[in-house]
Amino acid sequence: MNPPRRGTPDFLLLFLTFVLVCFGLAMVFSASSMTSAYRWDDPWYFTKKQLIAVGLGSVGMLFCMNLHYTKLKKLVIPAFFVIVMLLVLVIFTSKSNGAASWFNVGKFGIQPTEFAKLIVILYLASLISNKEEKFRNFKKGLLPALVIVGFVSMLIMLQPDLGSCMILLVCSAIVIIVGGSNLKHIFLLGTGLAAIGTMVVTLYLLKNNTADTSTSYRLNRLTSFLDPWADTSDTGYQVVQSLFAFGHGGLTGAGFGQGIQKLHYLPEAHNDFIFAIIGEEFGFIGSSIFILIFLLFIWRGILVAVRSPDLFGMVAGVGIMSIFAFQAVINIGGVTGSIPLTGVTLPFISAGGSSMMVSLISMGILLSISREQSHKEEAKPKKRPNRFQ
Repeated sequence: MNPPRRGTPDFLLLFLTFVLVCFGLAMVFSASSMTSAYRWDDPWYFTKKQLIAVGLGSVGMLFCMNLHYTKLKKLVIPAFFVIVMLLVLVIFTSKSNGAASWFNVGKFGIQPTEFAKLIVILYLASLISNKEEKFRNFKKGLLPALVIVGFVSMLIMLQPDLGSCMILLVCSAIVIIVGGSNLKHIFLLGTGLAAIGTMVVTLYLLKNNTADTSTSYRLNRLTSFLDPWADTSDTGYQVVQSLFAFGHGGLTGAGFGQGIQKLHYLPEAHNDFIFAIIGEEFGFIGSSIFILIFLLFIWRGILVAVRSPDLFGMVAGVGIMSIFAFQAVINIGGVTGSIPLTGVTLPFISAGGSSMMVSLISMGILLSISREQSHKEEAKPKKRPNRFQ
């Protein structure tokens, strides 16, 4: 017996993903070629690594796109335990830029946190869809979800990785709300957490006058966006150089490959600050077009999610797109000096193998959801034309 025929993936979502990936590869080459040539005598060094990540991620995307997304429910629990073990082990690795977030495999690095964000969202979606109405009960529904999110967030903060922890917490909250949690519980819990968070931050600030220079430095990095010009040689250096890039780009930009800040002025130009290179080389107009395309991508992904035929697909899809949206807001906000700088990559654009692979796998799940919606539309009986009209 032949398996039931599935519909076609959402073409617009697939096309927008392709556009973002190709633009990201071009920007990684532009932003990293000089640094790569200087350090490794190969201007294509980072671009080659990104191409490998795109290839592996594309295989994952095709696999997930052709796998019925409901089968992920069986895979998410073992995947969750694997990622928890990796998050524990990565804490004991050597630190890079003040954080222990990577497993080095030859010339490549694997960042478990990137995979953890997706797996936690899928785990919550599976939990919510299995409990359905019982999820509105605090002890049987909301509390287990909070324990899972809190435990993974604690492991991420031990690295420490504040940006990824914020993304996980916000996107998990969105999933819990969309999944039908009791809003009264959410309000009371949010109020309590806000009070505790305010108290912790206050104590942290009062204790900052101690001799712990590393803690003081991290705090200054977070608050430097308020006045980056106060310390242009240290904590505010990256933001100031990023603003110089936008200023040089002006309205129309300096032209592709013609940026100056990537010439050893702006650290991590191909990674966290790649949007500054977009602003310098394509100007305000080009940056605005890119943001509009990304917004269209987010809108289309959410539309696919809310049209899902079941609760699991809807919640998982909304959670995945919220990761893309919130991560982009944090990256662009930090690069433009609008919010604190947390070192979060720009999805599909920044150099980063783990981020690219997880992004493409996530899109495979969304495209699998879209195939079911397409199949239902194709299965609708068509009305016969009335010959007598």
